[in-house]
Amino acid sequence: MSAQFSSPVLRGVMFLFSIATLASNTGQAQESCLPSCDACGPYDWFASSDPWCSAVGGDRTQLTGDWSGARTSLTENGVTVDADSTMFYMGVTGGGVDREFRFSGHNDYVINMDLGKMGVQEGLFVKLRAEHRFGESLAGATGALLPSNFVADLPVADSRDVYLTNVLITQMLSEQFGVFFGKMDTLDGDVNEFAHGRGKTQFSNIAFVASPLVLRTAPYSTLGAGFVILGEGAEPLFTFTVLNPTDTARNSGFNELFNEGVSLVGELRVPTEVFGLPGHQLFGASWSSREYVALGQDPRIILPNVPIARQDGSWSVYWNFDQYLWVDPCNSERGWGVFGRAGLADPETNPIAWFLSFGVGGHSLVPGRDNDTFGAGWYYSGTSNELAPFLATALGGVGDGQGVELYYDVEVTKWLHVTPDLQFVMPARDAVDTATIAGVRARVIF
Repeated sequence: MSAQFSSPVLRGVMFLFSIATLASNTGQAQESCLPSCDACGPYDWFASSDPWCSAVGGDRTQLTGDWSGARTSLTENGVTVDADSTMFYMGVTGGGVDREFRFSGHNDYVINMDLGKMGVQEGLFVKLRAEHRFGESLAGATGALLPSNFVADLPVADSRDVYLTNVLITQMLSEQFGVFFGKMDTLDGDVNEFAHGRGKTQFSNIAFVASPLVLRTAPYSTLGAGFVILGEGAEPLFTFTVLNPTDTARNSGFNELFNEGVSLVGELRVPTEVFGLPGHQLFGASWSSREYVALGQDPRIILPNVPIARQDGSWSVYWNFDQYLWVDPCNSERGWGVFGRAGLADPETNPIAWFLSFGVGGHSLVPGRDNDTFGAGWYYSGTSNELAPFLATALGGVGDGQGVELYYDVEVTKWLHVTPDLQFVMPARDAVDTATIAGVRARVIF
């Protein structure tokens, strides 16, 4: 083994060994400690004489528990506090640009407030999100334009500072109609039952989290406003958003609000039923009046920052579907099915002119592993012929890109999920061989 691989591989072995040991000890602890944990009530760290037993026993969904009842009290009074850490140890084992393993991660802190329960205003909600990244990015190692674990580069790829990416205020005017405004992130758009999850709970590659076509017109975090129409089950049926067209994750955004134009995004997501099984059809479109003069940097797509021919405006249209093929007759929340995405974008401003993906995912069918999930997907990314010459100045010859991702998410405990992940990515860069990317993702829910 060469010296350049020894250090990262050693770190990876230790990381995987720690996870495996934790999983093994968890299974033993759940069997041996469960009776004593039952006596601990809500399994609080402060209530149990055995913290490890307290952490893994029963139905505890967060590592830090109920905070001696404070968490439940906050929820009853309209405030929910959620936090998690998603860690990756992934590397390029063949092809690509750099054959090495890297450790990286992303921490997410979310507070949701129901001001109706707080006695302030019925139907008024506030969402706050702060997040930051850490570790060494894998983005440049694969040679692909679409990052294989993109959430580890959010919200700002070259910074480890904590950024406030959501200060979103929503006022429901009826049970089905509401308006919203404030600072928001756009990653929750393009929802799909089997291929979404913000890169933390399902697929890791951006190609299976949201359509990369929209990234050119919808910045990750920016100021905006819009309205939502809810369907059955309080699921969004139609959403329309007006956005500032530049990313302002680093600042409040007020000083540059609409200085470079405006972006509009609309999505219609219709529930369907095929052979008695649930599914959805989503239709979306985006448009921006911004003037495009360069391929800017974005943590959700790996682009060289080179100038292009000046163009006014950009657009994209996209579609996705999810369809269950099996639903557990004893638990309607469990099942598996197929998904797909397709779309077109302005080839004069968007490096990805068209996009296609397809796959299968859902809950595991392995006996005794009811809460495990799995996914397998393939994508094809068509590079714009108009922008290929500009990309070639920095990357060499450029064609289309495609890839495959396979994952299996193991619920070690309700607050710890470990996900082996394998990807085969054929980069759009002609000079880069197909990259084999392997590794593991671990998510801890606090």
